[in-house]
Amino acid sequence: MTSLHGFLFGVYPYICLTVFLLGSLLRFDRDQYTWKSDSSQLLRTGLLRWGSNLFHVGIIFLFFGHLVGLLTPHAVYGVFMDAATKQRMAIYAGGVAGFICFIGLSMLIYRRMFDERIRYTSHKTDLAILLILWVQLSVGLITLPLSYGHVDGSVMLILADWAQRIITLREVNTAALVVLPWPYLFHMVFGMTIFLLFPFSRLVHVWSGFASVGYLLRPYQIVRSRRLHVGVTTRSSHAPKPVQTSHSAGQPAAVASKGKFS
Repeated sequence: MTSLHGFLFGVYPYICLTVFLLGSLLRFDRDQYTWKSDSSQLLRTGLLRWGSNLFHVGIIFLFFGHLVGLLTPHAVYGVFMDAATKQRMAIYAGGVAGFICFIGLSMLIYRRMFDERIRYTSHKTDLAILLILWVQLSVGLITLPLSYGHVDGSVMLILADWAQRIITLREVNTAALVVLPWPYLFHMVFGMTIFLLFPFSRLVHVWSGFASVGYLLRPYQIVRSRRLHVGVTTRSSHAPKPVQTSHSAGQPAAVASKGKFS
């Protein structure tokens, strides 16, 4: 094990985690007007509808799949499922979600690069973050065939133990990761780098997506009318005036008027 290996998997995770949390907080506090994804839907819809939906469905499933799969202790699911069964579920479900996300992301990249109107109005960081996600997703799909070679779940337990030690701020056993093939290691380092770049890119809008869940849990709001006399019918100043009928020549005007409006 080299010193670089120890740094990448023993020190670098904490650097990325710190920048991810503090950087997001500082950007929200100082640059809230940049807290957005800069949608280009108004310029041209085209591939955006299919590409965005496929990408978001796939990436949301992959995110929570990694989150639950890596951070759930073996003692929690070991009662009703062994590690081999869990790894097979991760391979099949992750493969389908990854393939869906790959198609959607490829469509978005094609749209950013080859649609002249979208390309001229896009920031360089927009295309850069899409390419980084595409590389990360491609390497993740490469690891699927390798996972079939050890369906006993041993590699998954090694990765889960490493991730859980990072989150709980415990000492990390970086030597256990040496036996992993290079696609796994590259996927891990590249994934941590995405968290490092998170506060400085359009990815910060992900926080807003999680915050919108609070809208479903907020209490009901009481809405009252701003009118002072609710239910009282008033004559509008623009209402037509009543038409006065002509009275007979032998009848006084006052009597005719009284007879009409009494």
